[in-house]
Amino acid sequence: MSSPGAAGTWTPWRTVVAFGVVSLAADMVYEGMRSVTGPFLVSLGASALVVGLVTGAGEGVALLLRLAVGPAADRSGRHWRYATAGYGLTAVSVPLLALTPFLGAAGLAVACALVLAERTGKAVRSPSKSALLAGIAKDVGRGRGFAVHKALDQVGAFAGPLLVAGVALVAGHRLWAGLALLAVPGAVSMALLTRLRRRAPIEGRPPSRRADRSPTARLPRRFWVLAAGAALSTVGLMTFGVLSVVVVRGGVLSAAVVPVAYAGAMVVEAVAALGAGWAYDRVGAAVLLGVPVIVAGVPVLLLGAALPLTLATVGVGLASWGAATGLQDSVVKAFVADVAPSDRLGAAYGWFAAVQGTAAFVGGGVAGALLGHRGVLVVVLVTAQVAALVVFAVAVLDPSRRDS
Repeated sequence: MSSPGAAGTWTPWRTVVAFGVVSLAADMVYEGMRSVTGPFLVSLGASALVVGLVTGAGEGVALLLRLAVGPAADRSGRHWRYATAGYGLTAVSVPLLALTPFLGAAGLAVACALVLAERTGKAVRSPSKSALLAGIAKDVGRGRGFAVHKALDQVGAFAGPLLVAGVALVAGHRLWAGLALLAVPGAVSMALLTRLRRRAPIEGRPPSRRADRSPTARLPRRFWVLAAGAALSTVGLMTFGVLSVVVVRGGVLSAAVVPVAYAGAMVVEAVAALGAGWAYDRVGAAVLLGVPVIVAGVPVLLLGAALPLTLATVGVGLASWGAATGLQDSVVKAFVADVAPSDRLGAAYGWFAAVQGTAAFVGGGVAGALLGHRGVLVVVLVTAQVAALVVFAVAVLDPSRRDS
């Protein structure tokens, strides 16, 4: 990795912020899409089960593929190439969704494929971006570094859904029109990434031959305990695609207003990430114990089984969903970097995401299949969070230190 004082290389804080700005533009694209994925697929003829499986599989793809690309990035040291390819795939696939309503019977299948393609782009870029950020943020505090990046990232997650909602309303509730306009921030993200790569030429450290031969050999027990806890937590954190179907069918929100609700959840996610990041640097990994507690409240509030489905319960439920997501995406990533060897970060993020991705697929499928039995679904998801709390406690209290 280039030193901060090298000619043409930005300081750690400036590089963290620059990564955040790139993610801001990219998030406008893929979070704008995710905010309407459920209603959009339904408009093409998808059932609730199909929405649950596709969105769950999408999250699974975004996580499971990192199992391959993370170690590959470590071996090659070409983290910038992986990041650029991943961002490019997202920037192209999302605007193409705007064409699917005009493809007749093939529209739904093509839309599902493009949703998975966008998530593939996320998988390709994320391990390299996270490994680079972990190295940079070490000098500023990993909790704070990941939190600031996440907060900037969430500005895009807020703006993208609002852009889609605004365009859809102006275009007579045509969601495809909003998706088409996402080509603009997609192009901006690629231009910004090119500048960042030129001004901050950061490369991963060379891998060891031993690491090449055995990708899991140097990942400590504490890492796997953390991954198990995150998996249990993820099972209970339903995809927004399923949640949006519930609130629209329940008559609480219209399809055109769903992106606004999603944008609000993204604001909560950003604030939660910042607070949790600062707390992580001060008090340590105990912050993780709040994740399953918050996640457990989501199905109770949003499924209409334990409580009536009202505007108030939907608002608090979506805020809880956003807060839990913010903690998972900031504090958990910082903890992974602190327990995994520094020369195996790409592999660590890949394996961690593979476990979490399997849980996302299972969670999406379970939520979609049990929507007709919501009382049972609430029990299943809350039980998963009780188990997650126990496992996270084991990870936090584990006295072992990472092998660096």
